[in-house]
Amino acid sequence: MPSEKVLLAKQEKVAKLTDLIKNSAAGVLVDYKGLTVEEDTKLRRELREAGVTYFVEKNTILRFALHNAGYENFDGVLEGTTAFAISNDDQTAPARVLGKFGEQFNGEKLILKAGYIGEDTYDAAGVKALSKIPSRETLLAQLVGSLQGPIQKLAATLKAVADSKSGDAA
Repeated sequence: MPSEKVLLAKQEKVAKLTDLIKNSAAGVLVDYKGLTVEEDTKLRRELREAGVTYFVEKNTILRFALHNAGYENFDGVLEGTTAFAISNDDQTAPARVLGKFGEQFNGEKLILKAGYIGEDTYDAAGVKALSKIPSRETLLAQLVGSLQGPIQKLAATLKAVADSKSGDAA
C-alpha cells in the first residue's frame, strides 16, 4: 500500500490532469513504442509549433483523469506505452500532426489509439479520419479562394458592360 504522501501526490497529479483535459478542445492518445530520441524530438517540436501539449503519463493516472473529465470509454486503449496530445485551441491539430507523423512509419512506431473533440470521442479509425482534415486557417483560405473567383468574374463582366455602354455613348 502506498504511503499517504505518495497517494496525495498522485491525487494532485490526477486533479491537474483532469483540469487540463476539461479545459482542452481536443486530445489524442497514441502508442509511441519504438520511436528514437531524434524522432521523438522532431515530433515534440512539430506538436509545439502547432500549439499542442504532448506528454507521457502512466495509464492508471490517465484513466482516473479521463474518468473525472467524463471520458469513460478509453479504458480499452490505456494499455502499453501511451502518450497524450492536447490542444486548447485547434480541434484537429493533435490528430493532424500525430497522424501525419505516424504515416512515416506505416503504423509501426506511432499508433493512433483514440481521441476526443469536445464531448465526442473517437476510436483509432475516427482519429485517423480527423487527421486528414486541414487546419482551420487552410479551410478559411480555401473558402476565400472559392468565393473570390465568382466575384472576380462578376466584376470583369460588369466592367465589360460598363465599357461597352460608354463606347456606345461616344
